[in-house]
Amino acid sequence: MPRVFRPVDITQEEKEIRKDYFDRHTPRILCPESVRRGEVFRVQVQVGEHYTHPGETDHYIGLVQLWNRETLLAETRYSPQALAGKPGNIQVDWYITAPEVSMNLTAMSYCTQHGLWTSEPRAVKVV
Repeated sequence: MPRVFRPVDITQEEKEIRKDYFDRHTPRILCPESVRRGEVFRVQVQVGEHYTHPGETDHYIGLVQLWNRETLLAETRYSPQALAGKPGNIQVDWYITAPEVSMNLTAMSYCTQHGLWTSEPRAVKVV
C-alpha cells in the first residue's frame, strides 16, 4: 500500500511553514451538501488553490480520483503536457448520479515526485 499524505498529519506550526507545499498537492472537493436520489450533480476537485504546482516533465500531478467510501467513482489522468510545461492548478469536474444512500466522498491526487495525497472527506446527503 502506498503512503498517503494528509495535511492534518502534522502540527499546526509545521502547517504554517509548509502551507504552500500542502496547498499545491492536497485535493479539495466542491459539491452540494445535499442531492436528490437519482439526480445528476457536479463534483469538482481542485488541486492547488493559492499556490501553483509545477508542470514539468518529471514533476506534475498525474492523477486525480474520486471515491465514495471504498468505491472508485471517477478518475482523470494527466500527462506532463497538461499544463504546457508551466506551473498551474488542476481542476476536474465530474457529473455523477446520486445513489440510493448518502455518500462520503474523498478525492486523491498523485504527484510524480511527492506521492499520493487525500482530501478531507465530504459528506453528501441523499434525499
